Amino acid sequence: MPAPETPARMEPALLDMAGPHILDLVANLSGAASALGSRLHPDSAAGLADAVRVMNCYYSNLIEGHNTTPREIEAALRGQMEAAPDRRDLQLEARAHIRLQREIDRQFAAGTLPDPASAPFIRWLHREFYQGATEAMLTVRGETQSLRITPGQFRAQPAEEVIVGRHHPPSPAVVGAFMAHFEDRYRLAGLGAGGRILAMAAAHHRLNFIHPFLDGNGRVSRLMSHAMALHAGIGAHGLWSVSRGLARGIDSRGEYKRMMDHADMPRQGDLDGRGNLSQRALADFTAWFLRICLDQVTFMAGLFALDTLNARLRFYTERRGWRPEAWHLLERVLQQGEMARGDASRITGLSERSARDVLGLLVQDGILGSETPKGAVSLRFPMRAIEVLFPSLFPET
Repeated sequence: MPAPETPARMEPALLDMAGPHILDLVANLSGAASALGSRLHPDSAAGLADAVRVMNCYYSNLIEGHNTTPREIEAALRGQMEAAPDRRDLQLEARAHIRLQREIDRQFAAGTLPDPASAPFIRWLHREFYQGATEAMLTVRGETQSLRITPGQFRAQPAEEVIVGRHHPPSPAVVGAFMAHFEDRYRLAGLGAGGRILAMAAAHHRLNFIHPFLDGNGRVSRLMSHAMALHAGIGAHGLWSVSRGLARGIDSRGEYKRMMDHADMPRQGDLDGRGNLSQRALADFTAWFLRICLDQVTFMAGLFALDTLNARLRFYTERRGWRPEAWHLLERVLQQGEMARGDASRITGLSERSARDVLGLLVQDGILGSETPKGAVSLRFPMRAIEVLFPSLFPET
């Protein structure tokens, strides 16, 4: 049995052998994510990904016990903050989460996303999440004292000893050594797509097992998992979110906490692997985590129902009371990803002025948008559109 304060305490970090049921989950998840990501033009998918980021943030907040409504999150992205300090802090938190996930997606698309398990990347996630945080957001209050979070810094001071439920994470003095071991064990270079998917599941638990930061570990682990999914080839252009699955579970909302606690289990005899922790429990957690991922990919494919999205866009224009040519513009943008503003007259058959007026309504509504005032337009999904097009995306809608 390894000494309690050596990095071997977190072993096994990976499954020596994945059973057939886990390998089937890997194959099914890979296939489902590939199908989801291939059914929509990448530019149109990018607009939907913005909506999924809001959903991801919403459910990640729920896991932390922070109920920030989708409309509050949307308002925060526009810079419209609540007057009450506690609600405003939740909006700042939500905006930081979405900004950070968008940057992860941008780096991946540019081919510059680092290895998600690297200690510098994990510190960067934490530092960026708390960028612009208020003092209240940076203060962790305990029973006898309050401590201030230092964004991007691993626990290192004696006062930063923590207990999480029944789990006693490594002491501050050895967190750095544990994180170096973590980086070495979950480095994605050299792993195939299947190995990366398995590593994503195991790393999610083991990062929380180490609990490297005073606070914010859950958010960082979920953002790390998102980045690992991209590197594993199952990101599907950002059209699904692991946070929704973790918050809801397969059968009950308490599963995430129970399964994380289960994976903390020490080895149960000679037939339970050779590490300090239970190999069987890690296999159970891995299978559960992959089922969560597969469930979410399947859910999003059904929710988006991309084959019928065109018809729902038409219904949306009718509900808004626009003339039929508005749907013609949305249909064209859905098919080709973006549209030059000057093409509106040709597509609709209207005069330049009338076509410009119709396009202006769509942009003003927010269903179409562009990076610059005169740039090509692509699909966007404001909350009013989500409530009509994807009514099951959030519980409130």
